[in-house]
Amino acid sequence: MRLTIKEIFELPADGRSIAVKGWVRTKRETKAAAFLEVNDGSRMGNIQCVFDEAAIAACLPELARASTGASVSVEGSLVPSPASGQKLEIKATALSVIGEAPSESYPLQKKAHSMEFLREIAHLRPRTNTFGAVARVRNRMAFAIHEFFQERGFQYVHTPLITASDCEGAGAMFQVTTLDLDRIAKSGEAVDYAKDFFGKPAYLTVSGQLNVETYCEALGRVYTFGPTFRAENSNTTRHLSEFWMIEPEVAFNDLGDNMELAESFLKRLVKTAIEDCAEDLAFFDQRIEKGLVASLQGVLERPFSHMTYTEAVAVLEKNADQFELKPYWGLDLQSEHEKFLCEKIAGGPLFLTDYPKEIKSFYMKQNSDGKTVRAMDLLVPRFGEIIGGSEREENLGLLQDRIRELGLKEEAYSWYLDLRRFGTTPHSGFGLGFERLLLYVTGMANIRDVIPFPRAPKLADF
Repeated sequence: MRLTIKEIFELPADGRSIAVKGWVRTKRETKAAAFLEVNDGSRMGNIQCVFDEAAIAACLPELARASTGASVSVEGSLVPSPASGQKLEIKATALSVIGEAPSESYPLQKKAHSMEFLREIAHLRPRTNTFGAVARVRNRMAFAIHEFFQERGFQYVHTPLITASDCEGAGAMFQVTTLDLDRIAKSGEAVDYAKDFFGKPAYLTVSGQLNVETYCEALGRVYTFGPTFRAENSNTTRHLSEFWMIEPEVAFNDLGDNMELAESFLKRLVKTAIEDCAEDLAFFDQRIEKGLVASLQGVLERPFSHMTYTEAVAVLEKNADQFELKPYWGLDLQSEHEKFLCEKIAGGPLFLTDYPKEIKSFYMKQNSDGKTVRAMDLLVPRFGEIIGGSEREENLGLLQDRIRELGLKEEAYSWYLDLRRFGTTPHSGFGLGFERLLLYVTGMANIRDVIPFPRAPKLADF
């Protein structure tokens, strides 16, 4: 395997022969020298390749082709760099252009490009500093998620992407069918799902939670981490139609245990980002969100605060003049309310608990007051809600009553109800949207910029 630029920067600049392959970020030429900045994606920084007069003469045809974006192979010796901000460079002796990128047609030239423009060329935007950094942070965070759970004895469960039940009871689901719906519509016939591939209506999953609960009730500690889908017509900076979810579930855990797990989980991910993605986070701090690293560091410094939904609404009502949407008990709190609570009241991450049952999902355990459920949301500064979870209703009768109350089809959840019929246990879990985590740790403003190929209403390119 060839050495990456990240690995080369760990070597001493002792004049050893070296070869680097990557893409040209910039080219600068003077009468006596030429400079290529080459990047291979392994780190934020480039490696500078310097061609003296003799090397220019030997490589002149290739230097002419080595424009921004071209893929190249450079050979030379690894020497100390006299330039400030870099400890080494390559004194080049040979250059080969592997793939040209003509400057008249290559869209990524050395200038600032808007995020909107870069979304139009999502197949090329990973070559920019910003999206290369996002990709590296996304990679490290994904691995850290598995590390966290595997170290704690959790089993990783692959839950299905195709389902016949709606976890959230919201109905915003993508249908999966092999029926010729155009032909059926033109014929005027009724749709007969008995003739469909699965013999019934089927959809892309909105959550792996219900399925992973079945393994929780057998293996104890489990988690799923995979793609989920929502057919909501939401064109916002925080919504996608396809995104990734992390959903742990633990048998015999109550709401307090669930919050302890969520706090440990978020702190571990933030700590990993700070320590292992320092170069990329420094870039985000400088270019994207000033004060990002200090804000993340604050997450690690003290225990998270706790407040009930009812207590939170009372605080919000006292400050109602500060909000566009006036708070009241029963309101599904908005981002402006959540940020106010954690930034102005708690001064850091905050757990809100015991929400009105009307604004939460059917599977959440009901409190004895008959009005609230044992739900929890974790709110963080700059962002608002980042984790949502609950203790699950383990009582068969209460769960059936709630399903009927919401007008859901009980037969679609027969297998889920069996978990309460046979060896039921208290259990709890939560969900963390992976892309929302990435928004938080990178400071990026739009969720479409932290996933390689965003899917949203009218957006399914690439």
